[in-house]
Amino acid sequence: MELETLVTLTTGITVLTCALAVMGLHSYAAGKAQRAALVDRLSATGRPPSAGRPRRFRTLDRRLRRTKLGRRLELRLAATGLDVTPGEFFVYMLATVAGLWLIGQAALAPFFGPLAGLLGIGVAVQFLNWQRQKRIERFINQLPELARILANATQAGLALRTAIGMAAEELDAPAGEELGKVADQLAVGASMDDALGELADRLPSRELVVLVTTLVLSNRAGGQVVSALRNLTDTLEERKETRREVRTQLSQVSMTSYAVPVLGVGSLFLMNGVKDGALERMTGSPAGQTAVIVAFALYAVGFILIRRLSRIDV
Repeated sequence: MELETLVTLTTGITVLTCALAVMGLHSYAAGKAQRAALVDRLSATGRPPSAGRPRRFRTLDRRLRRTKLGRRLELRLAATGLDVTPGEFFVYMLATVAGLWLIGQAALAPFFGPLAGLLGIGVAVQFLNWQRQKRIERFINQLPELARILANATQAGLALRTAIGMAAEELDAPAGEELGKVADQLAVGASMDDALGELADRLPSRELVVLVTTLVLSNRAGGQVVSALRNLTDTLEERKETRREVRTQLSQVSMTSYAVPVLGVGSLFLMNGVKDGALERMTGSPAGQTAVIVAFALYAVGFILIRRLSRIDV
């Protein structure tokens, strides 16, 4: 009898332990999934993840965000508006570097493999800068409409916080997304100065700085917000047309800056095509390697100088 009682008690304890273990595993899995979703929502992009798109390389992404490089990459990706996590971008960049390394080594000479890999890193950084600048340009083009919406809303008696939320709903991306971030920050208690200041830091431009300064001063000291926004709308429209004319005039110079390094790289393929193995023999000596490095450096300097000389701040 005592043996049957002991067996029953042991069986009950075992079943209870198994049930608790299953519940613990279920709670752990649910908590882990919630934590991963929270990390995605609180990323520097400030945007909810795309519906149905699974995030890749989650472990690498979390570890990368703990580093200084990862945090800087988060801020840069947030400014570009790309729906890519830092971990995904880092893996894609490594794949690009490896691909260019193999192509340069196989198509030209082994010496050009590392140079092509460094070129891949430069291409990735330049791509982020290009995406960021394109987003800034699109935002600047929307500033006159933004100022007009804010002026109409404040003239109707709405508070500036409410006007910003209304503009976020009416405007398309990127202005709508960026103002949505500002509205969310204001909703959780952030000050108007801090929220608009972060907006100016994400998308730096003279036009946005003027608009942010006008809104901050009007919110802090009061005054004629409507008249200031009306005048600012006309000024932004004029600057928009001026920027378009300047960009059109400098389009040929911009194409020249990109054509210079392309011609240099193309000459290497031409040289190797005319006489197979010429580049490998040329880079087989220290003098040849030094000459190639100096040539690439001069092409880079030429590209930078052309871009700097053709830059006109409006």
